[in-house]
Formats: sequence, structure tokens, C-alpha cells
Amino acid sequence: MQKILVAEDSELNRELLYEILKEEYEVKLAGDGGQALEYLGAYAQETAAVLLDLHMPRMDGFAVLAEMKKNEWIGKIPVLVISSEFAVEVENQCFELGVSDFIHKPFELSIVKNRVRNAIELFTCKNQLEQKVEEQAQKLEKQYEIIQKQAEKLRVAKPFNRLMTEFSSAIMEVETKLKVLNAEFSQEYNRNPFESIKTRLKSPESISEKLERRGFPSTVESIQENLTDVAGVRVICSFPDDIYRLADLLTGQDDIILIRKKDYIKNPKPNGYRSLHLILSVPIFLSNEKKYMNVEVQFRTIAMDFWASLEHKLKYKKNVNDTDEIVEQLRVCADSIEELDYQMQEIRNRIDRSRG
Repeated sequence: MQKILVAEDSELNRELLYEILKEEYEVKLAGDGGQALEYLGAYAQETAAVLLDLHMPRMDGFAVLAEMKKNEWIGKIPVLVISSEFAVEVENQCFELGVSDFIHKPFELSIVKNRVRNAIELFTCKNQLEQKVEEQAQKLEKQYEIIQKQAEKLRVAKPFNRLMTEFSSAIMEVETKLKVLNAEFSQEYNRNPFESIKTRLKSPESISEKLERRGFPSTVESIQENLTDVAGVRVICSFPDDIYRLADLLTGQDDIILIRKKDYIKNPKPNGYRSLHLILSVPIFLSNEKKYMNVEVQFRTIAMDFWASLEHKLKYKKNVNDTDEIVEQLRVCADSIEELDYQMQEIRNRIDRSRG
């Protein structure tokens, strides 16, 4: 049976509460605040709840609450104040000190039982959740230490640095092909199919984290076999049809191999994200060999790129208020962006048609 402490100077009230609760709990009794703290000093970890009178000799309930807060018991043991007062200011003061609930005099058997049971169950769930969070935090910290060590090993390993050089070369190959297409469009159609190109190479930490999360070893061979997004190119276009035209021209080149295609423009993610993702196998030409490397190429409109940067901040920034509301606002904005992108595309088409 769980132990609960009843701290009440009235012997009659102590006995009433004892009779009400004795079938479900092991009830311990204290006649004043000093006795209550003496008991908690020895058995705080075993105590499931404290029923505390505010008006007691030697040490009143407020002093007990202050000591419980000082000893960090108040966050682990629910306290239910025994009171005949209904003054709002008194109840507010108690809640500010960490009190969970009130049991008013005269006692009603069912109300006393339910309030004690509810307070204990709530704190049990709270304490279990805090324990799980603490265990998860420790686990994540250990994983982070492992990832850091793996990343450092990769960083100083010559084969890893050679592999990163090869991925960088693949990025340059894709950039060159896109710039050639851009120059051709500029000459032929007097406009550019894209506005800008952004590139990135995953850091050793990011690579190690992804391999660890997927259960793969952190080795050069594992990187080549299991990761397709170490090298990344993001192409920012003005209009949706430029995305598809440019992607078709790029994948249509005879030395490019399309590994995988994910169209989040036609099939947006639930949060509203829209982009065209291609995994390409691209040839690079080394001093002694021709070698194919994987590159992830993402195509977005200007507006969707701005949207994605804002969504990224929300995803990785801690302690953001009203997260659910912001997520919904972003989803609505993504829908509006799509509508605006196609409206602007239609305006451009009308201008082009008017020129003949």
C-alpha cells in the first residue's frame, strides 16, 4: 500500500481522514508541522501524498510548504491542503507554493478519496514521464558523444577526405551542367531557367548522426553504400514549369543516371512543403579513373525556398511558443505560395504570347 501523510493538529480530523483512507493507503499521522517535516526527512521518497492543514501550532502549513519547496519535495509529492477557508487569495497563495489540490472541511468521503487518488495518479504519471525524459536525455547525450567521436575519426581519415573531394567534384559537375543550360536559355530565349544555385556538403557530424540513426557503421564504405545526400545542390527557379523543364534537360543528358525522383510539388508533404528531389549518379573524371558519385538535386521556386528556410528555423529552434498554430499558418502559406507561383507563371506566359 502507498504511504500518505496526514498533518493535522485536530485529533478528530486526523482520525476522520485515517478512517476514510486506511483501506487504500498506509496512513501516517502528524500533529504539527514539525512532526510532518521530521517524517518527510526520513520517508519522503516513500510518500505518495501529503494532506496538510494550514493552521497548526509550532509550525503552520505555509512553513511546511516552504521547507518542502526548499528540499525539492514539493515537485515530487502532491500536497493537498486541508482547509475550511474558501478565500481566493489563500488558495492562490497555496497554488503558487506548489499545492496540488484542496480538501475542504467538513469532509465528504467520496470527494476526499477521489481527490487524493487523482493527485497521486497525476504525480505518478508526471514522475514517470520526467524519469523517461531524463533517461532519454542521457541516452541522447551518449549518442551525441559517440557521434562526435565517429565524426572526429572520419575527419582525420585520409579515405574520408578523399571521398569528400570526390563528392565536391560531383557537385561542381552538376553546377557546370546547370550553368551551361542557363547560358543556352539566356541566349536562345532571352531569359534564365533558374535564379540561383546553392550547394552543400554534409559535415562529418551530420554524416555520422544519420548513419547512427539508421543503424549503419560510420565508415567510408558505409557512406558510399547507404547515403545518397552527402552532396547536395539546390536550384532556385522563378516558375514551376522551369523546374520540370530544367530537371528533364539535366536528367536527359547521356552521362547522367537518374537514381530516384520524389515530386513534392505534385504530391506535397503534409506540412505544405513543395519541391522536386532528384538523386543523380554523376560522373567525375579523376587522374586515373572515371567514377560515378551520387548527388541530391532539389528544385524549388523562390517563394518556396523562402518558406522552407522559415520552416527549418521552426523545426530546429527550441522553446518556440504556439508551435502548432505556426505549423498550421505555414501550411496555409504553402498553399498560397503554390497558387501565387502558378498565377505568376500564367502572367509570364501571357507576356510571352503577346510578344509573338
